[in-house]
Amino acid sequence: MERNVLNVSISITTAGDKKMAKKIGVLGSGSVAQTLAQGFLKHGYDVKMGTRDAQKLAEFAAKTNGKISIGSFADAAAFGEILVLAVKGKVAHAALGLAGEAHLRGKTIIDPTNPIEEGAAPENGVLKFFTSINRSLMEDLQAANPEAHFVKAFSMIGGPHMVNPQFASAPTMFICGNNAGAKKDVSEILVKFGFEVEDMGAATAARAIEPLCILWCIPGLTGGSWNHAFKLLKK
Repeated sequence: MERNVLNVSISITTAGDKKMAKKIGVLGSGSVAQTLAQGFLKHGYDVKMGTRDAQKLAEFAAKTNGKISIGSFADAAAFGEILVLAVKGKVAHAALGLAGEAHLRGKTIIDPTNPIEEGAAPENGVLKFFTSINRSLMEDLQAANPEAHFVKAFSMIGGPHMVNPQFASAPTMFICGNNAGAKKDVSEILVKFGFEVEDMGAATAARAIEPLCILWCIPGLTGGSWNHAFKLLKK
């Protein structure tokens, strides 16, 4: 698994057209971006990845036999009916800026980003965030891009377990966001990707969801164990 949780953004067709959008723009070139891009390809979506340096993804694109195309952040954002923000939390605002406001407008953006403070050593396995307990990174991203529809997802599990994870039962994926239609679209994707979905409500719930990344990482940082996931049990 990768400790950094990616951020991603995607949008799906709703209203009168019941057909799910098939074009996904993945913003980012790291391991999470690559994992999610492969997952969307596996499930029949057309995928374009956005990067500042296309050379970083040349080998990866070759392995997909050209089925995943590569371009700039703006290219991927324009291409995608749904966007995935798969970058480090520190550069999330900059990545969206490179994507271009016009290309984000009205689209669902899947946000797996976490506000991990780079360069700050974990304390007893506990990561440090650059946000406060009363304000999440996703709330800031949503406020800066009010015409896009952010949905927090994939932020509390490692990269290797983001696509059809192999556990004894389906893990829980907690999501939140201000747009009901966008959350419905993302929930449909998450079910395809092998998760049970729990909607925690509005974007403010990201204040609780993002810190789950800290909890998820403790067993890995203290004992080298990264093969686990969260499960919400109900009676």
